[in-house]
Amino acid sequence: MTIELGHIRIVGAGLIGTSIALALAKAGVRVSIVDSDERARDLAQDLLGNPSPEPQVEDLLIVATPPAAIADVVSKEISRNPALRVMDISSIKSQPVLDVATTGLANASFAPTHPMAGREVSGPASARADLFIGRPWIFSRDGVDNELAAMVSEVIRICGGVEIERSVGDHDRAVAAVSHLPQLSASLLAKSLLSATDEDLELAGAGLRDSTRIAESDPDLWAEIISGNAAEIRPLLISLQNDLSQLIQSLDNPSAIAELLELGRQGRARIPGKHGGSARNYTYIPIVIDDKPGQLAAIFEECAKAAVNIEDLSIEHSPGQETGLITLALSPIDAVRIADHLGRAGWKVHPSR
Repeated sequence: MTIELGHIRIVGAGLIGTSIALALAKAGVRVSIVDSDERARDLAQDLLGNPSPEPQVEDLLIVATPPAAIADVVSKEISRNPALRVMDISSIKSQPVLDVATTGLANASFAPTHPMAGREVSGPASARADLFIGRPWIFSRDGVDNELAAMVSEVIRICGGVEIERSVGDHDRAVAAVSHLPQLSASLLAKSLLSATDEDLELAGAGLRDSTRIAESDPDLWAEIISGNAAEIRPLLISLQNDLSQLIQSLDNPSAIAELLELGRQGRARIPGKHGGSARNYTYIPIVIDDKPGQLAAIFEECAKAAVNIEDLSIEHSPGQETGLITLALSPIDAVRIADHLGRAGWKVHPSR
């Protein structure tokens, strides 16, 4: 069933709500966005080019608030629009479904979804219309009215997401493992840095930055998400605790440590690669650069000339050095091509042998 979207109202002008609004508006859908925070609302409306919320009754309401606020929003919006049809995008599903059931909204008029995309920075200023392209977007469509389900699928399509159907329970179990536990692990690791000296932290490299990147996430929002999915997260934390205890007991046993590290390699290899396909093996090309403006842009330009695609990169600076190290991640074929190209152009390239 295909459907044309007319007017969509979004409650919540944060990163996700505003990003959805930008993607929909770019596709020509009429969007209005509101928020209890007037500054966030005004910024989102300016980004959309809307001077004020549209007065019409919407075809679809998207609730882009923290989970605990969803039921309150639905209760207020029903009084404004008795024919309300709602799509939510929160990071947990079971508790919001239970909460909304107390509002008087029919179960068939509430569509639980979750776009698996985000950034460690929040707010409308960080919103991007392309945030969801190629990202999984969970839709728990069991019992949802067919017309509402068609609207939700169209929103996901316009935003560039990949619709995946999961039950509410399956969703909460899955995100506990792939999202909530990593958030807590990153925060615990970052917390340990509070006891490190400034001199020690000067030695931090890309590994530490990558491992703690999501520790910058909004504490209040994540406290609500974690507590709302505690039943699924608790056994994972207990398992992690057991593994940590075993590691502590095995610190003098190199073979036991190697076994743990190998299991970690195997676990990481199971993570799907780009666009949800199989994980790809990249070749890494280290390039020593002068610590001055324009070096990164120049390398990008050289890669464009050589018609190679950079899959990922990291940048490191050693304390007190006038040089930096850029490491490009590329397909094996592109790695050979760019290494030869950059070498001929005079760059200090150190490809692996």
